[in-house]
Amino acid sequence: MPRFPQLFCFAFMACASPHSTPATDTGGTTNPPPVNSNGHDWPRFGFDEARTSAFDAPTGITAAIVPTMKRQQVAIEGVVDASAIYLHNIQVSGAAHDAFFVTTLYGKTIAVDANDGSILWTYTPTSYGTWAGSARITNVTPVADPDRTAIYTASPDGHVEKLAVSDGHELWNTSITNLATREKIASPLNYSRGHIIAVTGGYIGDAPPYQGHVTILDAATGQTLHNWNSLCSNRTGLIDPSSCAQSGSAIWGRAGAVVDPTTGNIFVATGNGRWDGVTSWSDAVIELDPLATQMLANYTPTNTANLEASDADVGSVSPVLLDATHVVQGGKDGALRVLDLQTLSGGTAHKGGEAQSVGTPSGSAMFTAPALFRQSGTVWVFVASGGGTAAWTYSNGRLTAAWSNGNSGTSPVTAGGLLWIFDPGGTLRVYDPTSGVQVATLQSGGGHWNSPIIADGRIALPEGSANSHSQSGVLNIWRIP
Repeated sequence: MPRFPQLFCFAFMACASPHSTPATDTGGTTNPPPVNSNGHDWPRFGFDEARTSAFDAPTGITAAIVPTMKRQQVAIEGVVDASAIYLHNIQVSGAAHDAFFVTTLYGKTIAVDANDGSILWTYTPTSYGTWAGSARITNVTPVADPDRTAIYTASPDGHVEKLAVSDGHELWNTSITNLATREKIASPLNYSRGHIIAVTGGYIGDAPPYQGHVTILDAATGQTLHNWNSLCSNRTGLIDPSSCAQSGSAIWGRAGAVVDPTTGNIFVATGNGRWDGVTSWSDAVIELDPLATQMLANYTPTNTANLEASDADVGSVSPVLLDATHVVQGGKDGALRVLDLQTLSGGTAHKGGEAQSVGTPSGSAMFTAPALFRQSGTVWVFVASGGGTAAWTYSNGRLTAAWSNGNSGTSPVTAGGLLWIFDPGGTLRVYDPTSGVQVATLQSGGGHWNSPIIADGRIALPEGSANSHSQSGVLNIWRIP
């Protein structure tokens, strides 16, 4: 977990309040577009369970159209230091809507009409007032159920909630920690094979005790199916953090748990803490089976002790699946490591053995989720950081540099054949992905870990930083005139 706040540097019941609140309109929504009966969803952070951040459906937006798009600033009850998700043509209060869904840093989840920016409903955890304005926050992005009638999100009390799309009421609520004041849900939730996958980390300063762990929930009932603890990994239940001799090993990368869509296997990276290759798995890349009951592969750098001592953990980034046998792993030490899973599999511990190592953009620490883009048989990898933006092509276990620039950015996404990267200084940059030529920009307020989504002729980008501890914020929506 980061020891500095800069980016680059219990409640079992809750209330939902359906209402329609006008947005601050700078985009001219007098005649909002119709609901998309044949639209395309963006159901989670990174778009798919592998977190490729690659949206290959038509968006209706070209490089020439971007500068003509009209921005609407939707006032919301809190900062969303994460990204939105989007569902088209869903039923809310008995009417059809296209809607964005966001979760604020204090756990309010808000449904926003994508066509006019009105607030459709707001879910507020019952104990919201006990932590609002405090350092207890979440950077979670919700995930939608494939049936499109529910979304899953989380709150700073350590609970995961299932909410009805129709009105935001709570369907179930499950705690995934025994010490919510120390164990933070920082990463987005994932959905795979009827399961919700959630991970925990710690707060700024790494105050003990806490352990990064993976929790698997039954999406239908909210029942906890299994926990994998990265410290005291010989213990399978949800443990009292003070009962484990080790603390740390946060799972806090922006993509959280990444899932191989073919096998259902789960990939996570852990942060600062003890690594012994037996029951302590800090500063490591871990592959688990779909229920997180068994470790299938593991990796830690040869200098893992130095990474721990210097707060340069690899867990600041989630693994990226390059192909069936390779992943790439970034980190705070400024390196991108290509790992061959075939050499890292089995029950024994693996220290070192990277297939390749290259520097992050400008060699700076990395806190973002890379994006993948496949075109004409070529795999592209895009990475942004506080020091720059870069692209590589990938083949047969090797990355080859393609282009780079000095623009800072949060987690990139590709959509409609374009590369979209938010510079937290307040600029959404649009690139041609293969050449790196910047083709358009859009201006917004500043941010931190926020990243855009693009679908059905719209762009949604939250702004602001969780470090402000504000209970008001803005969701920017751009539309084609």
